[in-house]
Amino acid sequence: MVRRRFSHLRGALASLPLIILLPLNAFLLLSPGCSVIKGTYHVVKGTYRVVKRTVTGTVWVIKGAYELTAGTTRLVYRIGKFTFTVVRAPLEWPLTHEEIETIDGLPVKEAIRLGRVKNAPYVVNGRRYVPMTVAQAQTYEEVGIASWYGEETRRKAGGHMTANGEVFDPRAYTAAHKYLPLPTMVKVTNLENGRSLIVRVNDRGPFPSKHNPHSGKRIIDLSWGAAKRLGFVEKGLARVHVKVIPVKLVSG
Repeated sequence: MVRRRFSHLRGALASLPLIILLPLNAFLLLSPGCSVIKGTYHVVKGTYRVVKRTVTGTVWVIKGAYELTAGTTRLVYRIGKFTFTVVRAPLEWPLTHEEIETIDGLPVKEAIRLGRVKNAPYVVNGRRYVPMTVAQAQTYEEVGIASWYGEETRRKAGGHMTANGEVFDPRAYTAAHKYLPLPTMVKVTNLENGRSLIVRVNDRGPFPSKHNPHSGKRIIDLSWGAAKRLGFVEKGLARVHVKVIPVKLVSG
C-alpha cells in the first residue's frame, strides 16, 4: 500500500553559523559552491552538541553541529536515540552502485560535484528513474520487502561514496531508495518482529541484477548496521513499513 499526500516544505542551507530551517530531505551537507575534499579520507574527531529535540505537530526540530577540521566537514545530529554523522566523500572514491550511468543527464561525479542529485532523474543499466519531488515525499509511506547491502565494502581498500556524495559506512544507519529525494529521513519497522529505527536515505537502489531480476522490486536497501538492528542480517530480507520523518534542522 502506498499513500502519498502533498505538502510543501522548502529549505536552503545558508552559511554557518546562521540558523538553518529545512526538512532533512531537502538539505545537502555542503552547498554546491563548496570544494570537494581531495586526498586520503580521515575521520575528524572533536566535540559537538546535538542534545535537544522537540516535536512541533508532526515535524521534528533538532539541533545539529557542523565541524570543519583539516578540510573535512561533517554534520552530526540526533533524532531521538539515533545519532547520525554525515561526511562528504572525496570525489575520487568509487560509488557503492557503479551501475548508475548518469544523474540529471550528467556523468555521476559531475552531478555530485555540482549538487544536482537530490531528486534528479538518473539512469541505471539503460533504465531512467524519476525520483519524487520534495513535496511528494513529505508524507510518503510504503509496505514492502527490504534487503541490505554494503558490508563487503569493509573488506575493500579505501572508501566508497553514496549517490549523493556522502561517505558510505556500512555500520551506520543509512539506506538506499530508488525514488526518495537524497537525503531523506525515514522510520523503518520490521513487520516480522516489531523492531524499528530511523535511517538516513542517502543512496540509490535496490536495482534489478542479472542473477536476480526480481531484486529491483524491493522497496529499500538498508545498510548492514541498520539490518542488524532490525534483526534480519542472516535472513537477508524482511517485510517492512517505511515512512518519511519530516524534520527541521537548527544549527547550534
